[in-house]
Amino acid sequence: MQVMIDFWKGFRLLPSAWLLLVQFCMLWLSIMGHRGLSYRAFMWCLGVLALLIIAKVIRQTPVYTFLGLSFVGGAFIFSFLILLGFDTVAIQVIAHSFESLAYFLAAYGLVRYMFADRYLTKDEMFAAGAVFTLMAWGFAFLYNICQLLMPNSFQSPTAGLQSWLNLLFLSFSLQSATGLSDIMPMTSAARILAMLQMFCGVMYLALIVSRLIALQYIRHDPRQNND
Repeated sequence: MQVMIDFWKGFRLLPSAWLLLVQFCMLWLSIMGHRGLSYRAFMWCLGVLALLIIAKVIRQTPVYTFLGLSFVGGAFIFSFLILLGFDTVAIQVIAHSFESLAYFLAAYGLVRYMFADRYLTKDEMFAAGAVFTLMAWGFAFLYNICQLLMPNSFQSPTAGLQSWLNLLFLSFSLQSATGLSDIMPMTSAARILAMLQMFCGVMYLALIVSRLIALQYIRHDPRQNND
């Protein structure tokens, strides 16, 4: 029992871990076929919870706090308008723009946090996973903006606008370089976004993974232990 209590005390101090947990819950709930008002309201609450955790991440990392909280506040306001039924293209584009900026700024803050630390801790491990999911979510919002402004930006077996889950699947596929998605970017803007995400995915492996390895080496470096 004490082990569980100690684990909980450590876990609640890790905002990156909570962010990963909320995002995974949103993924699992996306498989539900029911799309009624209660489902959309609950998913909106989870999205707001993710934004609040992002706000905490931004405040704890060396980034522009006022700018980041402005992005979070804008995303909250306009996503709430969408929940109320004001889902015009303009409002959706503004909401997704704020959400994308908030996610990317949080990812940038976590990257700076990891590079500022000298030793590998549990928080860095969760932060590395959170950076990956934050970038994937951020690009998914950009893809949604792209298809709202330029219809038929993506081609897939599903006709019309792609669902949020399809765009998120495309985002994870491109960023991880697995190439599993059956969605193809068709317009120039969509392909440019896809190329930018491919670049970010490669740089993630080159920078973040190598940084974690370096921190692990420093932690177990005999010269450090003798100091």
